[in-house]
Amino acid sequence: MKTITLLFTFLFLSAANYSQDKTTQFFDEADALFGKYVTNGLVDYAAIKKNPELLNSLLAKAKYIQVDKSNAKTYQAFWINAYNIATIKGVVNNYPLKSPLDVTGFFDKTTYDIGGKSITLDGIQKEMLQAVFDEPRFHFVLVCAAVSCPPIINKAYRPETLEKQLQEQTVKALNDAQFLQLKGKKVLFSQIMKWYNEDFTKNGQSLIQFTNKYRKEKISEDCEEGFYEYDWRLNGK
Repeated sequence: MKTITLLFTFLFLSAANYSQDKTTQFFDEADALFGKYVTNGLVDYAAIKKNPELLNSLLAKAKYIQVDKSNAKTYQAFWINAYNIATIKGVVNNYPLKSPLDVTGFFDKTTYDIGGKSITLDGIQKEMLQAVFDEPRFHFVLVCAAVSCPPIINKAYRPETLEKQLQEQTVKALNDAQFLQLKGKKVLFSQIMKWYNEDFTKNGQSLIQFTNKYRKEKISEDCEEGFYEYDWRLNGK
């Protein structure tokens, strides 16, 4: 009996280590992809189209990686990277194009085999992330391939750096004069903050109050709130 118990323990630990190794490889390859093809928030889709091996290898790994929600930082980092990688794949599959909206069902119909399931981009964002964690900063790291999206970074999100990265990207977006536009006594927010308003206005706070948590120069709370038109042009080089 003792021998059987030891065998099961060994097999369990071996499987856990194997899974961890695959996840680490995924983060490393994601880092390589973003580092090679992302510059100043723009993606070189044409270059990836010519050499898709790294992108395809990443998605092949992502297909079988499953991270438990209890391992929160690894889970979140995995699905954030998976969203951004799948978005790039969606563009590359249809490249050249001027906007992700040129592809019918780009966000809610096209599926990707990730994490042991077939899932859309909307599914990753809403079901795998927003429905599980109360984290409005996700909206500043999930990049939808459009100019008005928060900029994609040239590195992977990793469990050990995720908190710092979420904070940095949120601060960067909300202090960017293009992303958050001040016009006299009026502040114009990204449409993202309209579409997902409830994520930013929990407990009765206003969008301005949420924003001021991350602003270096605070916005007066008596400013009028509005939203500027979203620029859906492709975030390509």
